[in-house]
Amino acid sequence: MLDEDMTPDLTPEQLRAALAASQRQVADMAAAQEEFLRVVSHDLRAPLRHITSYGKLVREVLGDLPADVQQSPPLQEAQEFVGTMEQSARRMAQMLDGLLALSRVGRAPLHPQPVALAAAVAKARAALPTAEAAQWSVAADLPTLQADPALLHELLVQVLGNALKFSQHQPAPSIAVRTVPAERGTGWVAWEVQDNGAGFNPERAAGLFGIFQRLHRETEFDGVGAGLAVCRTIAERHGAHITAMAAVGQGCTVRMEWPAAAA
Repeated sequence: MLDEDMTPDLTPEQLRAALAASQRQVADMAAAQEEFLRVVSHDLRAPLRHITSYGKLVREVLGDLPADVQQSPPLQEAQEFVGTMEQSARRMAQMLDGLLALSRVGRAPLHPQPVALAAAVAKARAALPTAEAAQWSVAADLPTLQADPALLHELLVQVLGNALKFSQHQPAPSIAVRTVPAERGTGWVAWEVQDNGAGFNPERAAGLFGIFQRLHRETEFDGVGAGLAVCRTIAERHGAHITAMAAVGQGCTVRMEWPAAAA
């Protein structure tokens, strides 16, 4: 018997109606978020274009001044100010691109199918212009996943691209892709991407997959910290799990545990 302050049990018809209403609300919220990001991205790009365009004009005006004036400390400082302004505008444009990418992978249609990881890694490597700068070790026993091919490709491009970027200052950059035991047991596969790059302080790893989270200074490595947030969203949409381990100066290992391809 229910207490007086408890809501009576709902009928199956009421439960279905409540579920349908909840699903509509979630869909409406997602659509509103996507529209907000689209409008923000479009509306903010116009003033960004003005900043970069007028920054170029300011440089031209300063360049037309007499040589002795251009060499004066105030003019040189003004050139530095313009450079900082242009760099900030470019960074903001990259952040907008990151937000749109995050929204896109979160709402893109999901078409899971068996995907051979070895072939997907080879395709992602071919999409990276600096891939030949590193020594690669790709295991022959990489598993077959249940994944959306397009979203998996985007994840691999981000993960392998990060491995290249953060190992670029090493005398001999190296990247390994290998199979590891799956902790979740039957129905799961796991693999790792390991580099010998800069690594990071493990105490700061908690925010690694958050949007715009950076563990290195912009002067050391480019990027705005959106790529791993995109990877986490793609993994979560597949029911997969992505983590990263590292130490300063000792490289980074990104581990993924993923649903195996259906038999």
